[in-house]
Amino acid sequence: MRVSTWDPFAEMETVLNRYRPQESKAITQAMIKADWHPVVDVSEGDDAFHVHAELAGVKKEDIEINVNENVLTLTGQRENKHEQSSKKAHRIERAYGSFARSFSLPDSADAEKIAASFNDGVLEITIPKAKHEKPSPIKVSIN
Repeated sequence: MRVSTWDPFAEMETVLNRYRPQESKAITQAMIKADWHPVVDVSEGDDAFHVHAELAGVKKEDIEINVNENVLTLTGQRENKHEQSSKKAHRIERAYGSFARSFSLPDSADAEKIAASFNDGVLEITIPKAKHEKPSPIKVSIN
């Protein structure tokens, strides 16, 4: 007897894709093809937005970060080391394969100056806020 898991969200996504505009399907399709989704924290400071993604077991060279049309996309892959082992696995809870996460950037984000670092299995992305000079007050005279 073959046991498989049912993912109702994948089915809903398939139905929704039929009714979405063509340009939005590229991002959605990347999400469907993903085997797992890393846990991500997004926070905002005074000068920047911060994204922290848990990517334990993923090599730095297997991570890709892109910004296209104000959407930040993380993609990558984690290899399954159990397939290469002759040991019999009794339980496997870690997810393997490709992943993709996409985030819409706010208008105040400066996509040209995004920086990323990877340390101890955590990817940290810093998205600076665009510098907008406050306009100086203008006194208008009444005629």
